[in-house]
Amino acid sequence: MLRGNVVDLAVGVVIGVAFTAVVTGFTGSFITPLIAAIFGSGRGLGGLTFTVSGATFPVYLFLNAAFTFIVTAAIVYYLVILPVNALIERSRRQEKPADPTTKKCTECLSEIPIQAKRCAFCTQPQPA
Repeated sequence: MLRGNVVDLAVGVVIGVAFTAVVTGFTGSFITPLIAAIFGSGRGLGGLTFTVSGATFPVYLFLNAAFTFIVTAAIVYYLVILPVNALIERSRRQEKPADPTTKKCTECLSEIPIQAKRCAFCTQPQPA
């Protein structure tokens, strides 16, 4: 259990739940009153409901949940996923290949040393 990713996964879930609670609190404490101030509703987003056949649909609950999800997803993407992907990419970088020591003859296509002025096989002059 300790060798695998189980501990990492457990820590990630706990941190994710705690972070979601923080974003939910931020949304309820700051964003909802800000939207209420902009639209002039004295009750905040709690007034955003509609009724169909006597059933009340609280739209504000969905808006709070959607905003919380978008903010959480954006922060996780920019603060976790992008840096981890950059770190993985940096660790996978390979060294540049060494400079070639041979080239192909322009006439017979055989491999000759890169500094050769004539091909050893067909004796044709090679461009510099």
